[in-house]
Amino acid sequence: MKKAKQKKSAPAKKQPPHHAHMRRAKSAKKAAEPMFEVRRSKIHGRGVYATRRIRKGTRVVEYIGERISHDVADDRYDLKDDDGHTFLFVVNDDICIDAGVGGNAARFINHTCNPNCETIIENDRVFIDAIRTIQPGDELGYDYQLTWESTDDPEELQLYACRCGAPQCRGTMLDVTPLDKKKGTKRRR
Repeated sequence: MKKAKQKKSAPAKKQPPHHAHMRRAKSAKKAAEPMFEVRRSKIHGRGVYATRRIRKGTRVVEYIGERISHDVADDRYDLKDDDGHTFLFVVNDDICIDAGVGGNAARFINHTCNPNCETIIENDRVFIDAIRTIQPGDELGYDYQLTWESTDDPEELQLYACRCGAPQCRGTMLDVTPLDKKKGTKRRR
């Protein structure tokens, strides 16, 4: 008598352990949660605060707004009382972004002398990236490094005083070296 051949069944698909499924669910939920929120700041006006942990190297947000020329920016803000407060970001020699027009939450990221973020310009777009891990509740900030010249009015430069409160605060949102001194240094090299 011949034995009947038994059909080999396909091996059962392995189901991921329950904890692996949970990790994926948590990861998807985390990606859907906003990284930050805008609220009142101790530094100045409104600020941007982490709502969850943001790892070093994370691209946090793009700085967006109306893309205008420097001439348009000058005309627009010459009419405004100079209180040292604008939402302008210089992208290059031709383009400024005015986040006061069509901007997003990135415009509320304050200056600090102890930054946890930095700005990156890629293809004429401006991004804010985390340069260290940021904990929930921490205010996001980067060094504005605003340009100025040694011939600028000292009273006007006082408008850019820093109030970040960092132990190493340099007292100003302005870049350490005036632009005309940087240009002079480049020529000498």
